[in-house]
Amino acid sequence: MIDISGALIGFAIMLGLMMLGVHVAVAIFLASALGTMVYISPAMLSTFGTQLWAVMNDFLLTAIPLFILLGELLLRCGVTQRMYTGLSVLLGRLPGGLLHTNIGASGLFAAVSGSSVATAATIATVALPEFRERRFNERLVLGSIAAGATLGILIPPSVNLIIYGALTGTSVGRLFAAGLVPGLLLVTLFMLAIAIICTLFPSLAGTIQAKSSLKIKLTSLKHLIPPLLVFGVVMGSIYLGWATPTEAAALGVLMALGLAVWNRALSITMLHEAFLSTVRTTAMILLIIVAAFFLKFVVGVLGVPQALTSFVASMELSVLGFLLVLVVFYLILGCFIETLSMMVGTIPIVFPIVVFMGIDPVWFGIFLVLMMELALITPPIGMNLFVVQGVRRSGSIIDVYWGITPFVVVLLLAVALIIAFPSIVTWLPYLLL
Repeated sequence: MIDISGALIGFAIMLGLMMLGVHVAVAIFLASALGTMVYISPAMLSTFGTQLWAVMNDFLLTAIPLFILLGELLLRCGVTQRMYTGLSVLLGRLPGGLLHTNIGASGLFAAVSGSSVATAATIATVALPEFRERRFNERLVLGSIAAGATLGILIPPSVNLIIYGALTGTSVGRLFAAGLVPGLLLVTLFMLAIAIICTLFPSLAGTIQAKSSLKIKLTSLKHLIPPLLVFGVVMGSIYLGWATPTEAAALGVLMALGLAVWNRALSITMLHEAFLSTVRTTAMILLIIVAAFFLKFVVGVLGVPQALTSFVASMELSVLGFLLVLVVFYLILGCFIETLSMMVGTIPIVFPIVVFMGIDPVWFGIFLVLMMELALITPPIGMNLFVVQGVRRSGSIIDVYWGITPFVVVLLLAVALIIAFPSIVTWLPYLLL
């Protein structure tokens, strides 16, 4: 049994290695191995092989490469470009014009890709050339793209929610349902913030888009049908009980291949690029997951959850007080550590306390993802900030830092809302399942 000081030292070592640039999976494994050798026995390291096999044999995790491949195929077959064009016609006349299209397109692409980084790269690639032809405030443009892309890990299907479900034993179907209402709420809040800013400061909104005829608007709707159809089939098959998340992801991939054929974009080269990108991303994610499961096993054997639970109990924190502590903890951590590593590194430590405090695991999954979204856009290590700047290829990243400021406030407001009104998260999953 390890005491609280030993657990905190081990956690600090792990975070320190990550901040020094050590690969996330390596940092987690080294911290776990150190704890094993110091507090248990070097012979216990041999159980890593068993853990590796058990994790990689989990059918649920097969959904991760399938959802990643789904997003890659839709990107390369032109669905995303057409979707952005269609939304620009429908949303272009709102206060803020094309800025709303960034949010709407991010929300739609998030509903089929499951990745924030992929959403950031895709929407930035499509959107930035459009804005260069108009006189929009560049900082606000960059901020709207980076913020909208955070929806990729909240709106289902979400790779991060799959990982959270696998690590905690929480129903992925319920997590997907729980992410839908907060995701739509966040889209609304982002667009509302843009409308308010551009109403108060019209010069930031650039040139007003010409009014489109009803015929053009109706025609543009056809570009939204493919992503909505994929989303409907994937999520509908899960909630109607026809498919597991993994099987639903496979259905989505088949639909994406069909769309590629329809758009005459299917080729050996396109498939090779999509498969290669999928393999790279999947290998990185699954290596981190394996290390996280080993950490979970080690901290369980050492009695870390019991020690931390006793420590929190002695502090006599209320649930609200505990959540506020977590908000500050993840805000600080998110400034220095990449989101996936932060999530898998902290779940084995934090989740047992969450259960002890009586917090709904489904609700906590969405709360955690919202905190991960904040980490994606908070300087200096916010991943979406670097992705957008990388696509931009000019100017200073300080522009992106300034542009994201109002959206950070909106995300904090969303966190406050789900804390004050938990039913925003829990209503739909318990209604459907």
